[in-house]
Amino acid sequence: MALHVIVGAGPVGTATATLLADRGEQVRVVTRSGSGPAHPAIERVAADATDADRLSSLAEGAVALYNCASPQYHRWLTDWPPIASALLTAAERGGAVLAAASNLYGYGEVDAPITADTPLAATHPKLKLRADMWRAALAAHEAGKIRATEVRSSDYIEANSIFNAVLAKPLRAGKRANVPAALDTPHSWTAIADVARTLATVATDERGWGKAWLVPTNPPLTVRQLATRFTEVNGLPPAKVGGLPYPVLWTAGLFSPMIRELRTTRYQFIRPFVIDSSLTEHTFGLTPTDLNTALKNVAA
Repeated sequence: MALHVIVGAGPVGTATATLLADRGEQVRVVTRSGSGPAHPAIERVAADATDADRLSSLAEGAVALYNCASPQYHRWLTDWPPIASALLTAAERGGAVLAAASNLYGYGEVDAPITADTPLAATHPKLKLRADMWRAALAAHEAGKIRATEVRSSDYIEANSIFNAVLAKPLRAGKRANVPAALDTPHSWTAIADVARTLATVATDERGWGKAWLVPTNPPLTVRQLATRFTEVNGLPPAKVGGLPYPVLWTAGLFSPMIRELRTTRYQFIRPFVIDSSLTEHTFGLTPTDLNTALKNVAA
């Protein structure tokens, strides 16, 4: 039984902690409030993830240190750098593999499916930030200071996701869902269970170190297709969806910092934005969660 230390108890941190605990591993979840999933094998600790000394102490003896933190989106430029720095320090001091749960923002706008060879080309500060975090971890890995890996997923199907908030909630209530996206443009949707499984795999497999991996993800669906599939799988009234004009989104951003930040990633929802996770699947023998199962989990 090895010790795994997870920073963050959001959907990915909780899923990863629970997965590892169910496998019989010793898990320590670190959050500012001491929150986290209730499980006999999970220790919940209240600590500041920007405190490198405290984090190093908590990660001492761990085989892996997982970055599952989730600062509020509009505070990324302020909150991420000290967290990333503390994680690098803790991994170097204690020798734990640093495994990060990340996203696709670092690629910026793309004109083809994202693969393992797609460069991190984002230039917007908010998008480039996640790419720079990986570049720093990879540089430390290549210098022999740490062992690092990263998994990247598209928008989640479950939990605190755009799909769940904008589509699933109104559809469950039999209402029309108005979406700030093109309704018939292909988009990749990732299940959180697959993020957790991939993260736990690459953190403990030498083949995963020194690389970033795309989380196994089902073939892309348009917003309209996903909404229809969701209602059919869960026996709900037929999906009614409509596009939300950009001026409405822009105006709403005047009153909500979170909505205002969505302007930055609008390109992901008005043009095809898909991933090809075949390398991860073939390397580790992983497959994405059945889409119908994931959509039933959303309804539950």
